[in-house]
Amino acid sequence: MPILASLPGLNLLSSLPSNPPQNDTTSSTPSPSPPIPIPKYPPPRSRNPKTNVPRSNPALSIPHRRSNYRKPVQKGVISTDGDRCVIVGENGVSYKLPGAPFEFQYSYSETPNAEPIAIREPAYLPFAPPTMPRPWTGKAPLKKSKKNIPLFDSFNPPPPGKKGVKHVEKPGPFPFGKYPKEGKTREEILGEPLKKWEIKMLVKPLLSDNRQVNLGRDGLTHNMLDLIHTHWKRRRVCKIKCKGVPTVDMDNVCRHIEEKTGGKIIHRVGGVVYLFRGRNYNYRTRPQYPVMLWKPATPVYPKLIQEAPEGLTKAEADEFRKKGKSLLPICTLAKNGMYASLVKDVRDAFEECPLVKIDCKGLQPSDYKKIGAKLKELVPCILLSFDDEQILMWRGRDWKSMYGDTSSNLVPVKADILSGIDNSAKSSDDSGTPDSQRVVSSPKMMSLWRRAIESNKALLLEELALGPDAVLDKVEEFEGMSLAIEHSCEALVLSSEDGSSSSSSAEFKGGSYSEDENDIYSSDDIIDDEYYDDNSFEEVDPSIPLGLLPVDNIAERLRRESK
Repeated sequence: MPILASLPGLNLLSSLPSNPPQNDTTSSTPSPSPPIPIPKYPPPRSRNPKTNVPRSNPALSIPHRRSNYRKPVQKGVISTDGDRCVIVGENGVSYKLPGAPFEFQYSYSETPNAEPIAIREPAYLPFAPPTMPRPWTGKAPLKKSKKNIPLFDSFNPPPPGKKGVKHVEKPGPFPFGKYPKEGKTREEILGEPLKKWEIKMLVKPLLSDNRQVNLGRDGLTHNMLDLIHTHWKRRRVCKIKCKGVPTVDMDNVCRHIEEKTGGKIIHRVGGVVYLFRGRNYNYRTRPQYPVMLWKPATPVYPKLIQEAPEGLTKAEADEFRKKGKSLLPICTLAKNGMYASLVKDVRDAFEECPLVKIDCKGLQPSDYKKIGAKLKELVPCILLSFDDEQILMWRGRDWKSMYGDTSSNLVPVKADILSGIDNSAKSSDDSGTPDSQRVVSSPKMMSLWRRAIESNKALLLEELALGPDAVLDKVEEFEGMSLAIEHSCEALVLSSEDGSSSSSSAEFKGGSYSEDENDIYSSDDIIDDEYYDDNSFEEVDPSIPLGLLPVDNIAERLRRESK
């Protein structure tokens, strides 16, 4: 470093030259090109373009279920399309088509009785238009097929052994010598009422069969009508299994099924219904209904829960709701369950408490609200709350007991020992003497006691001062009398003029022991308007054989004396 500093004209702290020397292009070698070309990306797009975006198709802006579309409606026609129109009435929203036998609805059995106050979508008919041009597909339409496919005729079904054809049941059943005939009205298609043996023959093969129509929370829907006729195409009886909300009122479901399909319910067990198509049913002449392409949005109905229900002030209603929080529910409803006994359970619960609560945990809100609306009409009652997935009901001020006046149901304490009434519920009369002590029994228990006494199945001991031996004698005497009344049957003894007698065998009211050969077609076997609810198709044998009762000994003695 000292040597460099001593050199003349050398400045170690001088800066670099401002203009660097130019490189000699002739002497420098060109730089090698990269092996992969550098990609050229387009310029980035601006996030907020100022260009005008074209408007979307108006068909995509139709209100849907999650939109806040609400249009108030009144009773009458709200939309028309030529001869087809949408009507709002007592049955909710219905659709009237030219030539239709009745006004179409999405659900026939689960429509509330209240009139809707608004609709959630524009009033369109959920059916295909009457005329629709063929859309252009780039190809000419297909030529008409030369095959002449015959229509399915129930009166002329294909032979049983035909290849590729499923089993088809013939019309009927018919008595000997009778054949199917064309019918137009419901009575003509159903034909003569079925006998009990015919019902057994039709229903018994379907008891364990899983070919059925499932009826759920929407009840009897419009498209289910065509499905039932599809089942009737090959079978005489259609099996319908009902679950969920519609089972609260099974009579209503059965009535709508018979009205809309034209069939006849011949057997019903719980939520399972067996629908007979008729003796003269023909699939070729069945009523054909248009298919509903989508489920219409449910209209808006008045609120079920009011702050101050009828007969209560707001303070009283809040007090009832507060008490209902600590009230135990009478039952818990399962999802897709069978609720046929729910109305009876609620009525029985109102006999003991003015408030009744039902637990509905696990059910959809729309389901237990529909159940509450049905109970409000069938019980009847007043709905107070749907909080915590529970239905809270009040029986109302105009409630009347099913068993009469409860204040007059006073019976002696000693006479209530057999009924299981707790002795702690004793109450004294105005006199206050021990002999006048009385207890208040429930109206249901008093009704059962009264019915048992009238049918000689119970005995009221008026002489309360009887000893143990006297009471035992009374009980033994009553036991023999009640058994004779319960197990005896009508006996008829006929005597002739010449002294000989002949007695006919004991004859039941149902005619099961009749010796008439034509009894199988008697009027006793015809089912008229009642549903056949017998769960068992077999005869029930009596618990005591004939000939072992005192009344049989009396008949035998009279028979011997007449000889």
